[in-house]
Amino acid sequence: MNIERIAKLSKYNSKKVKVDGIEFDSKQESRFYLYLKEKLDRKEIKSFELQPSYELTPKFIKCGKTIRAITYAPDFKVIYNDDTIELYDVKGFSTQASEIRKKLFDYRYPDIKLTWITYVKKYGGWIETDKLKKIRKENKK
Repeated sequence: MNIERIAKLSKYNSKKVKVDGIEFDSKQESRFYLYLKEKLDRKEIKSFELQPSYELTPKFIKCGKTIRAITYAPDFKVIYNDDTIELYDVKGFSTQASEIRKKLFDYRYPDIKLTWITYVKKYGGWIETDKLKKIRKENKK
């Protein structure tokens, strides 16, 4: 397993990381990749893919101008041993654009589970971002 830090930054100032020759946008994303590889080795999952693409709106023509399709590519697609599928997007934080894409995805693909996760050692490792928000909100009280 070859882990290499890359000097360039991603669009949200996280350092790009290269693992097994694959360039990831963040250390967290590469960490989740390694986590999934371990699950695959232990046969806890059937397979996984990196950045599958899903069309949210098709391309169309307006006033003679072609408008590109809107797509969404979560970080990982996991296929479990029972053939269920779950998509994962590793998030440090969400943006308004990512929230809109998630809503469009959930509307367009109601039968595919999309989970946003982050890694927080304090709470045991990988945690859904919605659960983390609830915990942090409760801790403020």
